[in-house]
Amino acid sequence: MCEEDVHHRQARLTRRQFAAASAGTAASLALAGCASLLLTDAGLAESRERIATPSGMMDALFVRPARGRHPAILVWPDIASLRAAFGAMARRIAAAGYAVLVINPFYRDQPAPQFASFADFRERDGFLLVGPWRDKLTRPAVSRDAEAAIAWLDRQSSGDLRRGVGVEGYCMGGPLAVWSAAAVPSRVGAVASFHGGGLVREGADSPNALLGAARAHYLFAIGQDDHARDPAVRPALEAAAAAAGREAEVEVYAADHGWTVPDSPSYHAAEADRAFARKLALYAGL
Repeated sequence: MCEEDVHHRQARLTRRQFAAASAGTAASLALAGCASLLLTDAGLAESRERIATPSGMMDALFVRPARGRHPAILVWPDIASLRAAFGAMARRIAAAGYAVLVINPFYRDQPAPQFASFADFRERDGFLLVGPWRDKLTRPAVSRDAEAAIAWLDRQSSGDLRRGVGVEGYCMGGPLAVWSAAAVPSRVGAVASFHGGGLVREGADSPNALLGAARAHYLFAIGQDDHARDPAVRPALEAAAAAAGREAEVEVYAADHGWTVPDSPSYHAAEADRAFARKLALYAGL
């Protein structure tokens, strides 16, 4: 799903703004117990949650405006899992008026954070470590996780049940977002994939074969290096969406795989901001 050579480059810079934004998330991830509440200066509430699934208790970070009801967003992080970077990203989405749940995709093996940052992931041979964990993320397993997470979101007082749910995924999370929509088609109204890997593959479980399984609109943001390696993915996604009668925005961005994640070595602020704006436009239709 994720190309290892993409991630083995040296990180280019340290972002002071990201470090500051991540501080609250690091504290939140360190909280013991379930639903320990942290209020931020930005008018947000965030808590560490434990959600029952058929495979056990899934830990997650829940960030939402401190008041009111808001559409829910489910986030599948990249291969380095739930960490400070995704907490900062969740906080940004929540500040735009959404209730955001970032789940730990590897909860079957270890609670999050498994890695402090993407640099930590690289330094600890993360691909080798998480390989057996990632192998457990089959479509049936992901579908059960998505059903549990969305049912949990629908029970929260901060959620607006009149609106659909958005699901977004990064890197390996791109296909998981599509599978989530297919698992809960009555609730998922928008799917966003950012530098998703494995969106077009052999077999009935290929994400591009499932676009018609949900009543969702789609956003597929592709990295320029991913596109250069496999230029057939973009037209395959466009053709699949057209065949399914689903609206889909499929675009190659002027940045490399991982560009939307602040602690990624290929982070590109301008293109990340542009992708974020397109995501908010997608979610406006929920």
